[in-house]
Amino acid sequence: MFQPLGFEQRSINTSLGRMVYYTAAGSPWVDNVTAKDDRETLVFLHGFGGGSSAYEWSKVYPAFAAEYRVIAPDLIGWGRSEHPARSYKIEDYLIGIREFFEQTCTGSVTAIASSLTAAFTIRVASDYPDLFKSLILTTPAGLSDFGEDYSRSFFAQLVSVPFVDRLLYSTGVATSGGIRSFLEQRQFAQSNRVYQEIVDAYLQSAQQPNAEYAALSFVRGDLCFDLSLYIQQLTTPTAIIWGQKSEFTGPSIGRRLAEMNPQAIRYFQQLEDVGLTPQLELPAVTIGLIRKFLPLLN
Repeated sequence: MFQPLGFEQRSINTSLGRMVYYTAAGSPWVDNVTAKDDRETLVFLHGFGGGSSAYEWSKVYPAFAAEYRVIAPDLIGWGRSEHPARSYKIEDYLIGIREFFEQTCTGSVTAIASSLTAAFTIRVASDYPDLFKSLILTTPAGLSDFGEDYSRSFFAQLVSVPFVDRLLYSTGVATSGGIRSFLEQRQFAQSNRVYQEIVDAYLQSAQQPNAEYAALSFVRGDLCFDLSLYIQQLTTPTAIIWGQKSEFTGPSIGRRLAEMNPQAIRYFQQLEDVGLTPQLELPAVTIGLIRKFLPLLN
């Protein structure tokens, strides 16, 4: 999987297995001066979908490596982290995210997270506010928000059928054509922004041994929840970025969530002509917005 210049792979052990993460450890980011200082930490957390991994943020996080300590994990079941053969539940990721922060960070830090993982991060920050200084989130949604039940959708029901689920994953998800089709038709607003490296990175993650377990748990709806039931508990200063053409949850959902807790959610930025992952579709714009929000949330 793609690894930016000057970054190296490290790992920690969590209660669900080994979690890999990437951090700046070499030239041009680390020298005798920067290696010894106490820079603020930024943690980048990827969302979920066939082939998801820390690659999702790899066009963004190197832009902060000269000024911040940057770490970006592959969550359990994704990327190069361990892939336990199990049905994943919401609690698995709430615990995993908390354990990662506790083991890799000292003091409160800024988390930059996307989609369902961003919604998990809101819940972790609500329960463990001392871990977080601020949150910058792209399209944070539980995918069953305001009473919607994603698990009753046709596709979620189809993937719940034994044997059919594995067949769909192996033939429709973990293939170059399947990944490109999904990225072009569902994840990006503009298909011409999908280039071969993105497809290759998603495919490599999707073809890891046992990668189907986490992906199918997600697609079945086992990891979805109603974020509106938790959003008011958040106290961490937060900014939200939302692609106007997000296929799964539109910006109206995001605005409703933000309006439920204006004390914590201080900024809501809608991006026109952008889909679910602005960090891949328009990385320069995403970098600019993160830079804008970091001092405003301090």
